[in-house]
Amino acid sequence: MACEYLTPLQDLNPRYGTTVVFYDQLGCGRSTHLQEKNGDTAFWTAELFINELNNLLEKLNIIRYDLYGQSWGGMLGSLIASQRPKGLRKLIISNSPAKMSDWAKSCAEWRVQLPKEVDATLLKHEQAGTITHPDYEAATNTFYERHVCRALPWAPEINRTFDWLKEDPTVYHTMNGPTEFHVIGPMKNWDTTEECKLIEVETLVISARYDEGKEFVALPFFKNIEKCKWVTLAESSHLSMWEERERYNEIIGEFLRD
Repeated sequence: MACEYLTPLQDLNPRYGTTVVFYDQLGCGRSTHLQEKNGDTAFWTAELFINELNNLLEKLNIIRYDLYGQSWGGMLGSLIASQRPKGLRKLIISNSPAKMSDWAKSCAEWRVQLPKEVDATLLKHEQAGTITHPDYEAATNTFYERHVCRALPWAPEINRTFDWLKEDPTVYHTMNGPTEFHVIGPMKNWDTTEECKLIEVETLVISARYDEGKEFVALPFFKNIEKCKWVTLAESSHLSMWEERERYNEIIGEFLRD
C-alpha cells in the first residue's frame, strides 16, 4: 500500500518533535512500478524490501532510528528487527500478524458475522470466479467498513491509497492474492514466531478491537519478543490512526520518548 493513509503520523512532529520519514515501497504509490514483474514470486520477496529500507537509510544518512510498520509493514519490521540491524533503537508493530494463518482465521471469524446476504454474495462470486463483479466489491466494502476503517466516510488519503492499489495491484496480487479472503501467494506461509525471539530492541505492539486481525493475531509478538509492550485500542479496526488519531499518536509518542 502507498504511504498516504499513514499521514496522521505526521502529528508526532509538532507534538513530540519526532522526525517522521514516509516512503512508498517499490511497486506502489510514487515509487517505481514494475508491472512486468507481476506473478514473479522470486523477485517480490521480503529480502527485496529489507534491502530497499537499508538503501533508504544509507541515502538519507540515517544512523540511529526507530522503525514503524503497519499491517504488512509490521510483519516486515519484525523480520528486520530479528536481524538486529545496527542503529535500530525501537520497533513499532501496528495491526500486524506474526503468522498469516492466524490472520486468515481471524478474517474468517469476522466474515461469518456479516449479514447473511453479504456473505452469500461473497461466496457466490468466489465460487463462480467473478470476484471483480461490482456486487462482490460492494460486499467486500461492507467488510472493510467494519474491520478496515470504521471512520466513515473514509478520508481522501485512504481512498487515494486504495486507488493506487487498483491502478497497479502487482505486488499485492503476487505476494498476497486477489483479496483479503484469498491469501494464495507466498505470504500464506508467513510466520516470524521464531524470529521474534531474536528481537532485542524495545517493541510496541498495537492492535484494535475490530481489526481484521483479532487480538490472538498479535499474541505471538507479545509472547516471543522479550521487551514488548502491547496496547489494544477499544474503538478501532485496521486503520486505528484515523479512528482514534489522538490516542494512537499519544501511545506511539510516549513510547518513543521513554
